[in-house]
Amino acid sequence: MPASPRQRCRAGLTALVALAATFVLSAGPASAADTWTDTGSDRADPLTESQGLTSVEVPANSANRYTGIGTIPVSVSSRGWNHVGDPDESYDGYYVEPYQADSGTAKMYRVQAPDGTWSEYTHTLASGEALNNSWDAISPDSQYMLSGEYGTMTRFLVFPTPGANKSTSPSANLPLASVVNLDHAMRDVQGCDFSGATTLLCSSDDPDGSLFGYTKPLLQIDLSAQPGTGNVTGHVTALRQLPLRSSCSGTFEAEGIDYDRRTGTLRVIVMSPGFCILADSKTYKFSRS
Repeated sequence: MPASPRQRCRAGLTALVALAATFVLSAGPASAADTWTDTGSDRADPLTESQGLTSVEVPANSANRYTGIGTIPVSVSSRGWNHVGDPDESYDGYYVEPYQADSGTAKMYRVQAPDGTWSEYTHTLASGEALNNSWDAISPDSQYMLSGEYGTMTRFLVFPTPGANKSTSPSANLPLASVVNLDHAMRDVQGCDFSGATTLLCSSDDPDGSLFGYTKPLLQIDLSAQPGTGNVTGHVTALRQLPLRSSCSGTFEAEGIDYDRRTGTLRVIVMSPGFCILADSKTYKFSRS
């Protein structure tokens, strides 16, 4: 028996609702996403605070740590590791800086242990893996570390955290443990940090705006499980555009990100266009509301 006009209308509405729900789940703001309000800023020095930052819990009362071209030791840059990304520190005191070279088949993570000693862990690129090494984010249990490739990507890489995970050694290749498969593409991610056991906040330098409707988005990634040796999925939500304020007009660059669980403060570095990079680049502070 053919469907009545009312039944056909109801079926059409049901299909539209399902389609809208699918779009929200895959790309739009999710109901569980937080709202982050800009509460102020500090000047970001273009030489020493232009790439990344992390809050430090060990030892207690330590200042935030920043990275930039001026923080790369000569002993490191002289061996070709001339770019440092957004670092992170585990809650038990392992500080990890990500490094890349202009060419080659490996990326490097420079680690300072809680006792102050430094070591280097090298990862040989897997098949299809990009050379870029823009950031690292250590899981709250300290055992695994996420890292990202530049460009338009639908995954994050997962490694055992060098130093903190006792299976790692500076004398051995740092292996790829698994991947996070994202349900929505992300472009030019410059930093991520855990705000919970399975939640990440990420800063994107996306200059195009077609993925989320605006450029330079602050993103939230909700993982299906804690990262480890098995692949997990990540649901991507765009939260807001990062602040783009300067005396100069032109192209801003979103950089590293940090979430301080002790205060609930989120910080993101945004470098200003042109010569204003020297004067009014900022580390913006946000609070959850």
